[in-house]
Amino acid sequence: MKHLKPALIAWALSVSAAFAGPQGFALHDTPQPVINVRYLTADGSRGDMEDFRGKVVLVNVWATWCVPCREEMPTLDALQAELGSDRFEVVALSIDRARSPVVRRFYDEIGITNLAMYVDETMLSMTALRTVGLPTTILIDAQGRELGRLVGPAEWDDPEMVSFLRGFTE
Repeated sequence: MKHLKPALIAWALSVSAAFAGPQGFALHDTPQPVINVRYLTADGSRGDMEDFRGKVVLVNVWATWCVPCREEMPTLDALQAELGSDRFEVVALSIDRARSPVVRRFYDEIGITNLAMYVDETMLSMTALRTVGLPTTILIDAQGRELGRLVGPAEWDDPEMVSFLRGFTE
């Protein structure tokens, strides 16, 4: 019990130190380091988060078996269509162990056309990115540091969210 009080105080300070953006998106006071995560692309080649250095990245950790993930995917696709550029990319990072074929089928089923395919079949990205649930979406700056995150689904193509994210690319 004596350790509980300091822990609660530390937690309260950390929560109050974050800025809340649209739909509960929590921004850190200072950028946080991000461990370099590896993935496979649609053609089977390997890549890692360093490939995105120099652009703002919205990493969405998801899976085809996650119902909220499936429901928000069209809004991520629409966000990529609107903001995707050499300065911003939505990285939908699937943790499906069945690799690219199951993700490709899902993309085709619901008409995803703007998102590239990134798959971490090892699921190690969940630990590296401190993911506590799916979906988890992490905003990473051009220097590869975490600016904030949102745990749970969101309407990524909502005008307020698009405006919020656009602010990090200007």
